[in-house]
Amino acid sequence: MKVHQELEQNRNDKKAHKVSFLNAMLVHLELIMAISSGVIILVTWLFASYLPASLWVLLHVVAFFIGGYHQGKEGILDTIQHKKLNVELLMVIAAIGAAAIGYWTEGAILIFIFAFAGALETYTLRKSENELSALMNMQPEEAQIVVRNGLIRKRPIEQVMVSDIVYVRAGERIPIDGIISKGHTTVDESSITGESLPVEKNLHQEVFAGTVALDGSIYIQVTKQASESLFQKIIDMVQTAKEEKTPAQLFIEKFEGTYVWIVLITVAIMMFLPSLLLDWTLQESIYRAMILLVVASPCALVASITPAALSAISNSAKNGVLFKGAVHMEIMSKLSIIAFDKTGTITNGTPVVTDFHAHPAYEERLIYQISQAIEQESTHPLASAITSYCREKLGDSSKNNLTVTNVKTMSGKGIGGIVNGESWNLGKEYLSNETDSHYFKDVTSMLTAEGKTVVYVGHENQIVAVFALKDTVRSEAKAAISALDKHKIATVMLTGDNESTARSVAKEVGITELVAECLPDAKVAKLKDFLNEEKNVAMVGDGINDAPALATADIGISMGAGTDVALETSDMVLMKNDLNAIPEVITLSKKMNRIIKQNIFFSLSVIVLLILTNFLGVIDLPFGVIGHEGSTILVILNGLRMLR
Repeated sequence: MKVHQELEQNRNDKKAHKVSFLNAMLVHLELIMAISSGVIILVTWLFASYLPASLWVLLHVVAFFIGGYHQGKEGILDTIQHKKLNVELLMVIAAIGAAAIGYWTEGAILIFIFAFAGALETYTLRKSENELSALMNMQPEEAQIVVRNGLIRKRPIEQVMVSDIVYVRAGERIPIDGIISKGHTTVDESSITGESLPVEKNLHQEVFAGTVALDGSIYIQVTKQASESLFQKIIDMVQTAKEEKTPAQLFIEKFEGTYVWIVLITVAIMMFLPSLLLDWTLQESIYRAMILLVVASPCALVASITPAALSAISNSAKNGVLFKGAVHMEIMSKLSIIAFDKTGTITNGTPVVTDFHAHPAYEERLIYQISQAIEQESTHPLASAITSYCREKLGDSSKNNLTVTNVKTMSGKGIGGIVNGESWNLGKEYLSNETDSHYFKDVTSMLTAEGKTVVYVGHENQIVAVFALKDTVRSEAKAAISALDKHKIATVMLTGDNESTARSVAKEVGITELVAECLPDAKVAKLKDFLNEEKNVAMVGDGINDAPALATADIGISMGAGTDVALETSDMVLMKNDLNAIPEVITLSKKMNRIIKQNIFFSLSVIVLLILTNFLGVIDLPFGVIGHEGSTILVILNGLRMLR
């Protein structure tokens, strides 16, 4: 029986693997077909002298079909649906026109270049859609509802109504927005605020869906339905921002239809009108019209941008910066404001001990040993930081033999235990009365003013030492902000942390404008204010709470160590978590835009020149193709300079 089950499981695993492989192939199908088309063209060109004429033509037809299938299908369907022509359709017609007059290779190359660019765009769009499914997975599908006689029943989250009582155990994710009606806990709100430090939650305090109750079970009175929760709003904002089109996109769409109509109408007129008005034969008119269709195709214009942009993207990738599209690299040089999240972006995202003060009556080494022994029983981020600090201070003697008993976690207050028959505690100031803590009053006031979190060490209800912890600023942050100032780019901090901590960090790195206690919707609102002022804005963040802002900004920049949602939502990823890469990429973007402008001016000049000389009868088809393809090669080579 067991062997049969194992065999069945192996068959299921193999089947699942095949399905996964097929799904991956389907996702990348367009890119695979575009590359395959290019390979066929290259092979046909290399072995042209060895191939029969019929096979040579057949291979080009195959390259046409494989490379042009998706773009041709998209062009035809878009034309039918929106009743307007597009560049996709023009490229297909131009390629067919080139083939119709015997220039199969040129037509196939037109198809390949356009298909490859379209495939990369499709691949990027599909990747960017994954953040929504990642967000959805963080929201529980069911909630435990308290019914009559205190019984608990599971219900789908959509069926939970306002005023229902939801039970959440320690360690579980909170399924819905509400107010604590019973119990207390410490909540990890990083999915909402982005802050690494958990927040104490007591009776009548608000909690949010998607956050985690760490160390205490609670009962929540529901205040909002699932569709109206703050977490759901984050999802909705990401979706909305991704679907919005920039003015540049709208302009290109309008220009696209106009350009195609102009070319096609001009070609149609040139097929017949010159034979009627000028001393041209009908055959010569059709011949000149076919040349016009080839030389007027936007192949050189496409090559003006794509190679330079991809070269710039490759250059930045070597330095640990990933872009999800050429348009994002282009916009970097036009930025006027960059907004930064604090935790995990300007700071390292994890608290560390920055200060330690002990009462003279107590030996510091003993306090380190006891603090380490107690805190290592806790999973709280502050406890981990204190444990690491004590271990470092104790050095080789960090492995102490103290016996700690009756270790208890007091939700939202701290942790305590019995050491050698005496009570020791680490946590908030509640451990002692005001007179006991008077010795540390001045030093704790100073530490708090610096935006640091103070943890008190208590011995038999007397405070004997304090640890100060802070999320430290990244070593390169100040230099990066200074470099952005030289680029005349304004910087602003948007953080969910409190005012004093935020202002302390902002002052340290040189940021003058900040908005503290800023929830995701407030970050989006602030960015929209900048956008309404017609300013190009970038947002730098690392958390789930930053996702709506990353999607709203002209450029979303995420840290490589950030959450999956932030990585998927962003347009640019700092894989080395180095903020200095931002001003470096801006310099690279400015160079790229200069090269693109050169290419566009050159390619347009060549197209105009070819069209005029064709109309005057100066050039024939071979020279037209040489001029058209030659200009394409030149702009590609110019764009490849960005690889240096």
